[in-house]
Amino acid sequence: SLRKRREFKEKSSLFQKELFRGHSKTREFPAHSAKVHSVAWSCDGRRLASGSFDKTASVFLLEKDRLVKENNYRGHGDSVDQLCWHPSNPDLFVTASGDKTIRIWDVRTTKCIATVNTKGENINICWSPDGQTIAVGNKDDVVTFIDAKTHRSKAEEQFKFEVNEISWNNDNNMFFLTNGNGCINILSYPELKPVQSINAHPSNCICIKFDPMGKYFATGSADALVSLWDVDELVCVRCFSRLDWPVRTLSFSHDGKMLASASEDHFIDIAEVETGDKLWEVQCESPTFTVAWHPKRPLLAFACDDKDGKYDSSREAGTVKLFGLPNDS
Repeated sequence: SLRKRREFKEKSSLFQKELFRGHSKTREFPAHSAKVHSVAWSCDGRRLASGSFDKTASVFLLEKDRLVKENNYRGHGDSVDQLCWHPSNPDLFVTASGDKTIRIWDVRTTKCIATVNTKGENINICWSPDGQTIAVGNKDDVVTFIDAKTHRSKAEEQFKFEVNEISWNNDNNMFFLTNGNGCINILSYPELKPVQSINAHPSNCICIKFDPMGKYFATGSADALVSLWDVDELVCVRCFSRLDWPVRTLSFSHDGKMLASASEDHFIDIAEVETGDKLWEVQCESPTFTVAWHPKRPLLAFACDDKDGKYDSSREAGTVKLFGLPNDS
């Protein structure tokens, strides 16, 4: 049965590589007037949102093989550093900004339905899997938990370490933080009591993502390694080491089989989760800030540091890119 399993794995890996051979086209779409920090798909995969240094968010509709700009969302007084969608309502998304607010937007009315004032410049944001809470982290390492319905702060935690990315687990009963000392800190939720601290990396642990199947989570760090962890055992299952620069951004595919990771390297690594093998390399001309797999299809949205003097200064800043399109499209 082990041999059968291995053969099955090899087949699925071959299938994925074959798929990309015919679907390896990347297209770019104008989105902003400055670099894009964050991209994210709505839960139904119909829309992609992007947040930018130009203080706005943009929302696109996915139409077959292209993104069509639907709206631009203005209101923040500073850079939009991260955004995310409601986990089950495809019309709501939230943005975190350096202007000391978060804003919740509704694509049906294209309006800001709430502006929540926070204590500091916000850099990280996530929405709980049950949709009830938004957590936002700021530059002073304070994480605020905001009730998504009343828009009031429910809890606030000041940490004694540099807080990087934050995330709930899929079961909504634990809260994870990656920190500047290379640790993953795990708190119980909603009690916010320390459960465990894992020494994940020898250097700054930058990003964390949970696989949609609930089996693994992945962390990326300044030592250029991506580590894959077993959710139940909290042990490292394998490492991916094809990048040379600090890992800035991670995303699991909808079926949990692929993991995209990116950095200042001029490519995005697409790994097969179960083996660690390289499935594909998406070429980029500059460092990548953000990657996001579509929630239903093998399409990867990403954004790079477009305006880079080393390249062609006439190139558009602030584009959103889509990889996985048919080569003949």
